[in-house]
Amino acid sequence: MEQQQIYKHIDHTQLKQTADWASIQKLCDEAILGGAASVCIPPCYVKRACQYVQGRIKICTVIGFPNGYQTTMVKLVETKEALADGADEIDMVINLCHVKNGDFAKVAHEIKALKTACGQRTLKVIVETCFLTEEEKIKLCHIVTQAGADYIKTSTGFGSGGATLEDVQLFRREVGADVKIKAAGGIRTVDDAVKMLEAGADRLGSSPLLKGLTE
Repeated sequence: MEQQQIYKHIDHTQLKQTADWASIQKLCDEAILGGAASVCIPPCYVKRACQYVQGRIKICTVIGFPNGYQTTMVKLVETKEALADGADEIDMVINLCHVKNGDFAKVAHEIKALKTACGQRTLKVIVETCFLTEEEKIKLCHIVTQAGADYIKTSTGFGSGGATLEDVQLFRREVGADVKIKAAGGIRTVDDAVKMLEAGADRLGSSPLLKGLTE
């Protein structure tokens, strides 16, 4: 697989708490030059980034990030503001407290509510696999499918582990045909990326693969 083809699957990502505007601007330049799928940035930069890129790259942002235990109403407000600011794609974090309590109906309700807010714009659901049992992963694959989300995403990159081939393969078996997979966290080399894509991922959350491209 050619490197340029890999770039088309990357959400070029900068979500550090200390990210300044210069780093976001550089991220956008690298993503545009490499032909990435999107840039994934903090919500506070969405409006400014949209003005900067002028439609040359899709803008993705995160909701309920990184812990996911905000209330649904808070996540809805975050989502609606991000969309109003121009975000093309939303990566939401599920409420793992609900998962651990077995309150899967609440998880499903929240995903549906955010997808309704997103409308035709893309919703990716971060399930944070490093904190899940295999049974919970399978259950969440079914919930994400039934709730109408566009993607299931492995990780925030802020948990105790990132994407694994085994989780991507499990997702591919268990999610519906219309749900795509985003692998994120720990994807640092071209070889890592190829393995994830071959396992069934459609998007990759990564910063190292495009870093320094403008230089």
